Amino acid sequence: TNTGTAPDTLIGGTAVISKKFEVHEMKMDGGVMKMRELKPGLVIKPGETVTLKPGGYHVMFIDIAGKVEEGKPVKGTLVFEKAGTVEIEYKVEA
Repeated sequence: TNTGTAPDTLIGGTAVISKKFEVHEMKMDGGVMKMRELKPGLVIKPGETVTLKPGGYHVMFIDIAGKVEEGKPVKGTLVFEKAGTVEIEYKVEA
């Protein structure tokens, strides 16, 4: 949720299990579901809440080097253009 008065952009992040992190979007394009990396990132308008989830806006962990277990959260960060780095835990679900 962007509680500020100006747009902010999710430009990156980290996960302790991954060497690379990308912000992606999935959407229908000509009847075909397509996924793409958002460059420079995901813009979040003032007062807007964006939920990261499969089938929509999501983060992609690339080159996973750690063990992931359902129900055990993974530590990481989200990096915003204006708000800076925010420490988080990612939920691991089936």
